[in-house]
Amino acid sequence: MASPPATGLGPSSEKAVYKDGLGDRLFIWLFSRKMAKAVGKDTAHSGYDGFVDLSSQIMQGRNAQQQQALVAVVLKSLIPTQVLWLIRNLFSPTRLVCELNAWFATQLFEWLVGPCEVKTVEFVDEEGQTRQQRSGVHIKKCRYLDESRCVGMCVNMCKLPTQRFFTEDFGIPLTMVPNFEDFSCEMIFGQPPPPLETEDAYNQPCLIDHCSLATRDPQPCPKVRN
Repeated sequence: MASPPATGLGPSSEKAVYKDGLGDRLFIWLFSRKMAKAVGKDTAHSGYDGFVDLSSQIMQGRNAQQQQALVAVVLKSLIPTQVLWLIRNLFSPTRLVCELNAWFATQLFEWLVGPCEVKTVEFVDEEGQTRQQRSGVHIKKCRYLDESRCVGMCVNMCKLPTQRFFTEDFGIPLTMVPNFEDFSCEMIFGQPPPPLETEDAYNQPCLIDHCSLATRDPQPCPKVRN
């Protein structure tokens, strides 16, 4: 399990330093291999740096929809089609299923997003009913966003593909709400994702002091809309 980042590091500070364990390095290697195969290129970097570099390569020369589609291919390649079919058809998004998914997320995704914890959330489900349950995940400071410092990479390479993967392929609605001020993020299992155009992320400008792809134009990040 990755060690938590040092305290007191804000988005304008130096990036957090992680000490990845054997399991973390295995997940990073597996995802990196899948991404390299999908993009048709490799990376000269190792470990998590290589994972982020491959994400940057996927963004190059592709619009937002193409980036998301390529990540969707990577995600689907990790789980056999038959398993996805069984989960989607045998497990409806009940309170228990959503809460279990939140717990599993804290155990399986820490290598990707850093320290996170289960929390109680309130939301409106697909049937219009207000629900309160422990199916939320609070990511204290997202490792992926901290490393990339890129709004477009966060939205196109993580938020939207992950939401779609759980909602459509698993049949378990998921909404992710990144915070570009402190790099935290909320995952809400059971809540259908709203149209991106209605979310703050759609109008989020580039992180001009951090992102290597940023422009000085205060308009919304072009990587999200193009």
